[in-house]
Amino acid sequence: MIEFHLDGRSGVAPYLQLVQQVRRAVRLGLLVEGDRLPTVKEVVAKIAINPNTVLKAYRELEHEGLVSPRPGLGTFVTRSATDSPVAAYGPLRTELLAWLARARAAGLDDEGIEALFVTTFKAYAEESA
Repeated sequence: MIEFHLDGRSGVAPYLQLVQQVRRAVRLGLLVEGDRLPTVKEVVAKIAINPNTVLKAYRELEHEGLVSPRPGLGTFVTRSATDSPVAAYGPLRTELLAWLARARAAGLDDEGIEALFVTTFKAYAEESA
């Protein structure tokens, strides 16, 4: 089951952070069709968030067709990732972990690593366009 977290410094609305976390988990194969999301009460208790925010995120995911509520049972993933084989992520993750270790050894903290990654990612996207 997914464990949500919020980053108050991200500038991203809390409900969108939840939506993005579910999307990523589905894409990476961490959540598959039939998996149950935490109940609204469980999310509220775990991360101290307004229940309406969780409901808004779940409605957005339902609208996208990623999840479906089942009254009395919970909210379940209805679709798995189909555009990339999950097996391909393993070697990439290993390489990324090695890169993160080198970044730490170079003295970068979390914020520095994130800034370097985001700016490099954006530059790559612009060059590829």
